[in-house]
Amino acid sequence: MNRDAALLIIDVQVGIIDGFHAYRSGEVLEQINTLRAKARASGVPVIYIQHDGEAGDPLEPGSEGWPIHPEIKPDEEDLIIRKRASDSFFETTLESELKARGIGRLVVAGCQTEYCVDTTTRRAVTMGYDVTLVRDAHTTIDNNVLSAAQIIEHHNALLNGFNAGPHAITVKQADEVIY
Repeated sequence: MNRDAALLIIDVQVGIIDGFHAYRSGEVLEQINTLRAKARASGVPVIYIQHDGEAGDPLEPGSEGWPIHPEIKPDEEDLIIRKRASDSFFETTLESELKARGIGRLVVAGCQTEYCVDTTTRRAVTMGYDVTLVRDAHTTIDNNVLSAAQIIEHHNALLNGFNAGPHAITVKQADEVIY
């Protein structure tokens, strides 16, 4: 990775990690902390995406589930961007913030694999960013068809190599990520 990279942490909020009991949440939080430490040591910006749910939703702003999980609490210099859709770029300042910082590569971690992580990584590639999806630093919950483990494994396989022209998603373990 070059200095044109940023670590993007998507929706790692109390309501998903603790409220929904996200799969392997302890390990995922640990891996995100490792990624944050590496990013900071390399001078790479850390950007948090925080989902604003509807009234009554577990991620409703101001609710107990809305804050970013305290185990990965942002530092003062970190950027927090709020969103209302699965796509972290949709009607947010993410693209303008990345452009202002000269960012062309994203390292992605977070919640939920099949929604916000998937949508944001695919959108980023089509917008001209190279993306590293961190295999062991994103999570979700079981659904009516697949277990969380199956969803994560499927998305790691499906997204690895997904491209839009010269830009692609590469899936790597947290310990393989170098800024």
